[in-house]
Amino acid sequence: MSNTVIKVENLSKQYRLGKVGTGTLSQDLSRWWSLVRGKEDPFLKIGESNDRTSKGLSEYVWSLKDINFEVNQGDTLGIIGRNGAGKSTLLKILSKVTGPTTGNIKIKGRIASLLEVGTGFHPELSGRENIFLNGAILGMSKNEIKRKFDEIVDFSGVDRYIDTPVKRYSSGMYVRLAFAVAAHLESEILIIDEVLAVGDAEFQKKCLGKMNDVSKGEGRTVLFVSHNMAAVENLCNKGIVLNNGNMIFEGGSKESIDYYFKNQKSVVENQKISSKYVDEISILNSEREKISELEMGNNFTIQIKAKGISEVSGLNMGFFIKDIYDQKIAAFSTAMKLPILLDSQRSNNEIFEFNIINPPLLEGKYIIDISIAYKKGGRLEYIENAYSFDVLSKDIYGSGVMLNNYFGKIYLNAETTIKSI
Repeated sequence: MSNTVIKVENLSKQYRLGKVGTGTLSQDLSRWWSLVRGKEDPFLKIGESNDRTSKGLSEYVWSLKDINFEVNQGDTLGIIGRNGAGKSTLLKILSKVTGPTTGNIKIKGRIASLLEVGTGFHPELSGRENIFLNGAILGMSKNEIKRKFDEIVDFSGVDRYIDTPVKRYSSGMYVRLAFAVAAHLESEILIIDEVLAVGDAEFQKKCLGKMNDVSKGEGRTVLFVSHNMAAVENLCNKGIVLNNGNMIFEGGSKESIDYYFKNQKSVVENQKISSKYVDEISILNSEREKISELEMGNNFTIQIKAKGISEVSGLNMGFFIKDIYDQKIAAFSTAMKLPILLDSQRSNNEIFEFNIINPPLLEGKYIIDISIAYKKGGRLEYIENAYSFDVLSKDIYGSGVMLNNYFGKIYLNAETTIKSI
């Protein structure tokens, strides 16, 4: 007997930008007439992929296009992709929050979903009432929910507020209770989106441990979307990679992550900055030459050519350095040391240079995001994947040992002494 619990065939989802429906009676009649004659819907022949790096010409966008995969009972599937790849849309379709435009989905078993803060809870009801409501939706009896109730409340850590309407919860409390409900009620399939990022590090670790118990200990199926690739690799046994609504890889979790980053590298290296306020970003060596790779420990300069920001007062320029797992390694901003953007006498075109002294980065590829932020909070502009560079392995201590990414992301230059006792 087949142990397949989710089967997705030729799944596609199309959206019309800015409008609901096809927009006119003539278009609706055209679609109906094609259906009556057994012809293909004419509006399925148009539309562009969901590529956020280009403006596009069509008002129709394919958020997902011809997705096919199967998930077996007990599998933990990691769904990987950049922002806008279609990950959340896929989970919403599988959770029956929205329907597909074309394709078929076959699901065997009950689904508990945690898609985004606010999904599945009634804001006017208390935490206690929402637990019983969610259990009833899953088809559980009142006695079955009561048996799980104390365990849910204990895991969530919100027992003091369990009889308070959830509209008064913080986002962290909301997610803690929502995850506890989804993970402990008796569903065969658990679907978790990136919402775990709202919780603190301790709770995230607790959640990942529970998902591991759910899949390996209880034999339930888990679908997991996250930008934390270390969590995906440790938790999942399978993975799929989405890009602009297309599924471009399917395999083991480690193989999927490796494929994603090989694809991600080429995207970053070839990407042109699409920005209102930044013309160019470069990395310079000590000889002021533009480079894309440097040896460990070598000083370098991040140069950002800006335009038009002098017209906006109260700003700070900064950047994040990320690894290929999209994890932030370091950051710096003029707000930390010298708020130069607060000066009023500046030109329209400016060059900002950040001199990085003795960088502790180990071997690997790194990616730079640029952030232009208001002094009082909030961002004027955030540019993802603006530039990438490579750090090369080196015998940094002169000991004959070549340091590489086996040792982590940064290295420590510790003074070492040995004493006889």
